[in-house]
This record gives sequence, structure tokens and C-alpha cells, in this order.
Amino acid sequence: MVQVAAALIKKDGKFLICQRPAHKARGLLWEFVGGKLEKGETKQQALIRECREELDVTVLPGDVFMELVHEYPDMTVELTVFNAQIESGEIRLLEHNAVKWITPAEIPEYDFCPADKDILEAIIERGL
Repeated sequence: MVQVAAALIKKDGKFLICQRPAHKARGLLWEFVGGKLEKGETKQQALIRECREELDVTVLPGDVFMELVHEYPDMTVELTVFNAQIESGEIRLLEHNAVKWITPAEIPEYDFCPADKDILEAIIERGL
């Protein structure tokens, strides 16, 4: 089981989504910024590191928005999504193909990674 930490970053009634690079597994699908925990890291530490590596921003992780387990054909992911905010830096594309700020109503316009389905449903149900 792979532990993954992801950020639900909100601003002005929208939230941040990132498009995976074409050459990676689930290429060009949309996801939340984040990634795998490294040995000895807490989920919050991993989230801060991943956001710095992928978007060149420092985030401040808040409370847990949602936790879930998803089985892909090639791996099982234990995903923890944190409410988070950008503390410093300007978003730069260091890893992803693109980023977008979208409203919950715009979710159907994007193809997301299958693991994010329940998170997106929760965003629609709970609102931002």
C-alpha cells in the first residue's frame, strides 16, 4: 500500500487541480497536488515537500478533508487529502502539464484520476 498526501487548495470559491504529465501513469488526467510519503515523513511533511517539488510553493496543511483507499491495477493507494493554503511562492509548473482553478460546478468538464472520484463528490456535496 502506497501512502499519498494531497492538498485541497481553495481560493475565491475555486480549488486547484493539476494535470499529470503525459509520460506518467494516468497521464494527462487531473488530480490534486501531492504525492507519496518518503520514509520517516509525516503526511503533512510529505505534502509540503511535494507541493514545493511540483509547484514551487510552500503550503500550510490544515485539517484532513478526507481519507480513502483506492486500488489501481498497478498499486493500492491510501490517500489523505488535507485542506491547505498556499503560504508563499507563485505556482510554477515543475512537474505537471497544467494547473487550473475550478469551481465545483466545473468538475464534470475534467477527466480526473479514479482515486479522486469520492473526493470530488464530497466537494460537490459539502461545497467549498
